Amino acid sequence: MQWMDGHCDTLFKIWKYSLFKKQLSFYERGPLDVNFPTAKEAGLGLQVFALFVPDWIPRSQSWHLALTQVDLFYERIVQDGARVLPVLSKEDLFRVKETGKLGALLHLEGADALQGELSHLRLLHRLGVRQLGLTWNHANEAADGIEEDRNGGLTRFGRSVIEEMKRHQMILDVSHLSVKGFWEVTEADLPILASHSNCRALCPHIRNLEDDQIRALIRRNGIIGMNFLPKFVSEPAEKATIDKVLRHIEHICSLGGEKHVALGSDFDGIEDKIPGLENVADLHRLKEALIKRYPDHLVRGWMWENGYRFYQRNL
Repeated sequence: MQWMDGHCDTLFKIWKYSLFKKQLSFYERGPLDVNFPTAKEAGLGLQVFALFVPDWIPRSQSWHLALTQVDLFYERIVQDGARVLPVLSKEDLFRVKETGKLGALLHLEGADALQGELSHLRLLHRLGVRQLGLTWNHANEAADGIEEDRNGGLTRFGRSVIEEMKRHQMILDVSHLSVKGFWEVTEADLPILASHSNCRALCPHIRNLEDDQIRALIRRNGIIGMNFLPKFVSEPAEKATIDKVLRHIEHICSLGGEKHVALGSDFDGIEDKIPGLENVADLHRLKEALIKRYPDHLVRGWMWENGYRFYQRNL
C-alpha cells in the first residue's frame, strides 16, 4: 500500500538549518522527518511540501523566503526528476502512480508571502504552486487566522486571492483559517481541503475542526488530513497515542466521511511527537494499527486513495 502525506514543513526545516551553516540532505537519513530513503521504504507515493513563512520573519523578507523555499524544492528535492517528480497536473499524478516515483506537490501555507500582490500568486503558480492556505495562525492581508480573538473573515484582498485562485484552478486549504473565514471560503467555487487538522469533538484545541465544519468539507467533496502533533490529538498532549489518531479517523467516519479521511503529518514542522509516530519511517506502525482494526479497502482509502482521487479531480 502507498501513502499520501498532505503536509510537511521539510523545506522550511532545510532553510532554517542553513542559517546555522548546516546543510540537510533530503537524500540521506538524518534530522529530516521526511527524507527520500525512508520515504521510499515506507511506501510514500505523494508528499505535499509547504512553503512556510513564520511570523517572526520581517514582512519585507516574506516573499524572498517563499522564493528561497521554491528554489530548495527544485534544487534539493526534485533535482533532476529521476527519483522525485514535481506534481503540477493530474497527468503528473498519473505518472507518479505509473512510475513509482515520489510525487511532490507545492503548497503555500499563508498568504503573508504574497505581500498583498496578486502578481506574486501568479508567479508562484507558474513556479508550480497548486495549493494555498490563506493564513497560518494569525491575521494577514487576506484573512484572520484561527488564533485571532476577533475571528474576522476574508479581507477585500483575500476575496481577490480567491478569485485569482479560481482563475488558475488552484486548491484552497482551510487548516489554520478562522472559523468565519472557513465559512466564507466554503461558499467559493473552488476545491477545498483541510490538509492537517483533527476533530475538536475529541480534542478541544482551537486548531481542530468542529463537526459542522467536517460535514461541510464532506459535502464539498474535500479531504481532511490527520495531524500527528500530540496537542491536536489528545488533551493532555502527553497521552497522545497512535490509537488516539485512529479515534479521530473513526469520528470523521461517523459523520459520513470515510471517503474523505487522509493524512497530514506536519512532519518537520513539529517538535513534539507521538511515541512510535515520530517520522516517516514510523508509518508502518500506523499501518499495522489500521489493518488490525479496519477492512483493507478503508485503510487503502485513508492511506492513499482518498487523497489521490481528490487531486485527480482538482489538479
